[in-house]
Amino acid sequence: MSSALSRLTGVLFAVLCAGAVALQGQELPKVKLFTTGGTIQSKGSHRLKLSEYSDGRVQPSELLADLPELTSVARVEVVEISNIGSGGMNTDLLLKLAKGLNAELAKPDVTGAVVTHGTGTLEETAYFLHLTVKSKKPVVVVGAMRPWTAISRDGLFNLYNAVRTAVTPEAAGKGVLVVLNDTIHSARFVTKNSTYRVETFVAREIGPLGFTDSDRVVFYRTPLGKHTAESEFDVSSLESLPQVDVIYGYQEASRAGIDALVAEGVKGIVLADGSPAYRAALLEAQAKGVVIVQSDRKGSGRVLLSDGSAARGQVTADNLNPQKARILLRLALTKTTQPKELQRIFNEY
Repeated sequence: MSSALSRLTGVLFAVLCAGAVALQGQELPKVKLFTTGGTIQSKGSHRLKLSEYSDGRVQPSELLADLPELTSVARVEVVEISNIGSGGMNTDLLLKLAKGLNAELAKPDVTGAVVTHGTGTLEETAYFLHLTVKSKKPVVVVGAMRPWTAISRDGLFNLYNAVRTAVTPEAAGKGVLVVLNDTIHSARFVTKNSTYRVETFVAREIGPLGFTDSDRVVFYRTPLGKHTAESEFDVSSLESLPQVDVIYGYQEASRAGIDALVAEGVKGIVLADGSPAYRAALLEAQAKGVVIVQSDRKGSGRVLLSDGSAARGQVTADNLNPQKARILLRLALTKTTQPKELQRIFNEY
């Protein structure tokens, strides 16, 4: 073989290899990464600063640049919603996020989505999306317990596992998922259990759905309640949601909080337990059209619907914690104020 022919053969081989690599890249599933902020996008003043970190924000481009391993899992495209702590999440951002997810997941070439979020209210946003995303494609909410700058940061590996979960075929149809600490939870049941530990997210009575093990993402269970594509809630034309607040029950509680909320025009109140002092205030609130939902402050177990509660037109939250009961009630009130119909919704979702 002549040297010229040899060089030509080498060039053709290189072109074919490059084409194969490009084709392989095109075949990777596409995942939309919606960023909202939180600890996973926060910076501390030094590497041992594991709390009170407010010394800067990590941009989405930094997240992806420091995680090149994702390029072998998926083609990740970013949609930035916000870059705030989870305490700043509000109705406008929730609706923007849900509408954005619905628009992107409706595209045939999008396999799934991942949402970064602060852990403080992560379970509320995840449950809101569980009720409002109109797709069976996987949606995974992820966060971190330690900031980007920490010597032991957990955010990058959580994000990597979240994307792995979003492209796993078995994740489809399971509703919105929450992935941290190698564990997959349903948004319906998960809650933050500790202020500081990396193993904070748990589903107390139900347990995890699966795990993001190093060899593969594994699922063992699936949620049975209504969610996502089967949900009756449609936020596509909504610009706001009814005001619903939570009242905490404790010894010698004052009714002043209930009275103030009613005066403010609240549409619903979720009780985190109750108090005898609330009874008259609640009856007066109901007479003015305020819906009352009985939850509990203990964090697990169903709230049963007693004959007395039903007769008074109250609704029980099943085993939803107060903050998630508030999310469901806000959406339910866009459809009805009738106690029996509201109870049906709480039973099914």
